[in-house]
Amino acid sequence: MDGWVILDKDSGVSSRHAGARVARIFGEKKFGHIGTLDPMASGVLPIAIGRATKTIPFVENAHPETKEYLFDVVFGFSTDTLDITGEKNADGGRVPTIDEIRDVLPTFTGEISQIPPAFSAVHVNGVRAYDAARRGVMIDIPPRLVTVYLLECTGETNGTFHFRMRCSRGTYVRSIARDIAKHIGTIATVSMICRTESGPFTLDLAVKLDFLENLVNNGTAIDKYLLPSENWLWGMSVISLTCDKDIELFKNGGFVTISQEDKCCDDGGLYKVYAGCEFIGIGVFTDGFLRPKRII
Repeated sequence: MDGWVILDKDSGVSSRHAGARVARIFGEKKFGHIGTLDPMASGVLPIAIGRATKTIPFVENAHPETKEYLFDVVFGFSTDTLDITGEKNADGGRVPTIDEIRDVLPTFTGEISQIPPAFSAVHVNGVRAYDAARRGVMIDIPPRLVTVYLLECTGETNGTFHFRMRCSRGTYVRSIARDIAKHIGTIATVSMICRTESGPFTLDLAVKLDFLENLVNNGTAIDKYLLPSENWLWGMSVISLTCDKDIELFKNGGFVTISQEDKCCDDGGLYKVYAGCEFIGIGVFTDGFLRPKRII
């Protein structure tokens, strides 16, 4: 079975483990996902299984990189991971007022320079930062430019401050919280992260892992939660091949001549290619030929 499952990942499960469980539910071994979530984070995790994994880079390129997070921050102490799953490494910082927090948020809006957390999946000289951090080796992680489109403090409950952020891919919530606290003159720890949006994938489309597993255990069909591979290739026009010879040629990596009446195709443009109702791949049109870019 091939397609996309929009998962609402629970906190405490790694993205890879969640993806593997989803693949097993649908009887597949091959899977991939867009946008890794920290184990402690919950929310939208788009998972491709089977041949749909071949569409991942095209889906990523077809949509804006915007992601939305809701997150909670507790001020006054910090941990080595910058969230509540880590070991406390500092204590005694002051708790700011909500007005102090809101006053500094414009500093972290727009294009900003951000240093990812030591416990992150960032590669530095071929080594993942979290692998080095777990060995007690602190490596110098270079800053990166990210874009924060919206950052607001939405309220406070018993000393926990609530935030909403819309940002580009590669923005770390934990770094944002660390830097806000530093700017105010204190320290902080993230106590909750929930991703509500990742490009076209939103929380209202997502299903829980336990829900899918319960359906399977009860013998209920789950096909409707496996979305077609091509659903998210927005902006690509469609070319439908009707000649059996052309279909086989395309599937085998050959170039298909597009007839004169179909030469409305744009040179260099990407197209979803169908054989009847079956999605068979992504092609690029060049010099009168449809060339396979990715065969599904």
